[in-house]
Amino acid sequence: PHQPSPSTPLPTLLASGHYRAAAISAAQSLLQTPIPPDPRQVFDLLHVRLASLTLTGDHGVALAAQEVRSLPPDLDDGGVVSWGLRVLLVRLRAIGYGDSRRAVMSYYDLARECRLSIADALKRGDASAAEVWRERLDEIGVRVAGALVEMEDLPGAGELLRSGVRKGSCSGRLDVARALVWLQLGDVEEARGCVSGDGMGEKGRKTVEALCAMADGEHEVALGIWREIGGEDGVEDEMVGVNMAVCLLYCGRMQEGRALLEKLVDAGFSSHTLLFNLTTMYELCTERPRGLKTQLAEKVAAMDESPFGWEKTNADFKL
Repeated sequence: PHQPSPSTPLPTLLASGHYRAAAISAAQSLLQTPIPPDPRQVFDLLHVRLASLTLTGDHGVALAAQEVRSLPPDLDDGGVVSWGLRVLLVRLRAIGYGDSRRAVMSYYDLARECRLSIADALKRGDASAAEVWRERLDEIGVRVAGALVEMEDLPGAGELLRSGVRKGSCSGRLDVARALVWLQLGDVEEARGCVSGDGMGEKGRKTVEALCAMADGEHEVALGIWREIGGEDGVEDEMVGVNMAVCLLYCGRMQEGRALLEKLVDAGFSSHTLLFNLTTMYELCTERPRGLKTQLAEKVAAMDESPFGWEKTNADFKL
């Protein structure tokens, strides 16, 4: 019932969460005759196309990775191609070729550019530009660590996080990202150490503390921290609510966890993580969960448009 008109402008599609339609619209604009005269506009459309595909689920990611394989390998002109697109291309190429080593090598090329740009900015006395490039360098460091984890080079990932990424001087977002990689490595103490920087807000700090408690199996403690962040009901913040529900499950209170996830759906949330956890609880609650899953799918299909993306497939409901 919410399918957009073919004439809907691209910005409107993105704002309303029609990422599949946005990907199609961007592709049509790229294929139109004549093509946009400004190269930056062409690459912006390509960025929208690829990013929108990645937001439509695993199939969209696979399609984006396949499309990237047909692009020139030297598509890395920083003067025309945005930084965000260049980073996305590295990730999609690694997926498309099934080779995380390719991502590591490409990330190191971007890191080299960051260091050169920092030196150039400092030479010009442009402190703000230097800080932008430092933030980018930190982000690349975290991404390389993540790629090393995928390659099962856990010692290498840990060493990089210890020595290759600034501590306490990253943005709060990057501090959380570092903590998540440490949790993937199974080092809870290092993850806790990521929340000591001034850039980390109170919510980010408590989020990492709660995740560390969950990693240690202290689900009652984690539940208390999540409630400090999101209140007793946990329906204001989807991420908080889903983690509260998982804690309730591990505390032997599955019916409460299921009810909380259903409240999140009623509040308009419908991320893949939320739907996966709720359908899993349906499977644990009954031997015939298909009816509950179908009702859930119908409820999500009737939701209003959302910038968080609401287009789903049967796989999202484990049907």
